[in-house]
Amino acid sequence: VQLQASGGGLVQAGDSLRLSCVASGLTFSMYAVGWFRQSPGKEREFVALIGWSGMAYYENSVKGRFTTSRDNAKNTAYLQIDSLKEEDTAVYYCAAQRAGSSFATPPQEHDFSSWGRGTQVTVSS
Repeated sequence: VQLQASGGGLVQAGDSLRLSCVASGLTFSMYAVGWFRQSPGKEREFVALIGWSGMAYYENSVKGRFTTSRDNAKNTAYLQIDSLKEEDTAVYYCAAQRAGSSFATPPQEHDFSSWGRGTQVTVSS
């Protein structure tokens, strides 16, 4: 299983970004995809998850600004980030876990077996 996150960059506060996570080596439609981020000096934290059915779940602090979706035909999950804030600056990672698995509330890193390299998002004021 391979995952590759992309779409990060240097943006200004208030801008929007759409991150992509392309998966290979798995039956993508049978996997949930989680998004995590890690800011400098902080531990990696959960931000969003999209289940194999398309149901989405968000960390409370990002609700209303983050939207995750998926296109199974393209083996790709997306994370739309609107109204970016400086505190959104982080490396963003996607992770996948086979459907039928249980997740903590909120999902934790150990809930996911496959991880991709992250993509850097830097938000300037």
